Amino acid sequence: MDEVFKALADGSRRRLLDSLNARNGQSLRELCTGLEMTRQSVSKHLAVLEAANLVTTLWRGREKLHYLNAEPINAIADRWINQYDLGRVHALADLKRVLEQEPMSEPEFVYTTFINATPERVWQALTDPAFTSRYWGVSFESDWQVGSEVVWGLPKGVRLVDPAQVVLEAEPYRRLAYTWHSLSPEFAKAYDMDPAEVAKLAEEPRTRVSFEIEPHGKVVRLTVVHGGFASGSALRDSIGGGWSELLSSLKTLLETGEPLPQAEPAEASPANG
Repeated sequence: MDEVFKALADGSRRRLLDSLNARNGQSLRELCTGLEMTRQSVSKHLAVLEAANLVTTLWRGREKLHYLNAEPINAIADRWINQYDLGRVHALADLKRVLEQEPMSEPEFVYTTFINATPERVWQALTDPAFTSRYWGVSFESDWQVGSEVVWGLPKGVRLVDPAQVVLEAEPYRRLAYTWHSLSPEFAKAYDMDPAEVAKLAEEPRTRVSFEIEPHGKVVRLTVVHGGFASGSALRDSIGGGWSELLSSLKTLLETGEPLPQAEPAEASPANG
């Protein structure tokens, strides 16, 4: 956590975070544009932000793109938000809100966390229905072969079955990707949502989510990428905070044996976002 505070203490690094907040998923060249810093300085500052896990990166072909990452801010808030007067942490709460909830011009959600577990254990947490139901509140039925259906078991006994809800990539202990769930009347029923609102979200293109599992010393670096959103997507606006809560619960379950208390079904989550 010391690394996070040290990274945020520098004004140049805060300007880089501001730039990513304005437009997420930028390359080094793009970040240098409009900032009175040399390419070398920007690279050094980005290295510090990456080391603090405030910035996460993805390769798109030969280009390395940089994204804001809310996980360290969540950790700070979870540790101290209940120990101090709300007014004294107002700035921190605002930063957490910006990183998690405000829509970004780049319609791809990226989140990275580090988990004290093995790649095998993380894979199990993502694919075992008995495991996912503990921290997600949703069970998954699939043989996890490319092209196979993924059936979602939701609250109230609802099962989401759709031939287009399938596994896209599956490399055990390394990478998993699938199309996102079906936004149907049954889904609205499971989460007590307005059917008209769900029907409107269902008009958007089907999205996809991927999980990258990478050994990182004695821990695992888990990165989730949720993409394929339409420009100005209402669906994209709704999923950021939900993913943050979900992955925090996954991390807690793997490290302590108990997940975070689950939110009420009607509250925002990746399942209903």
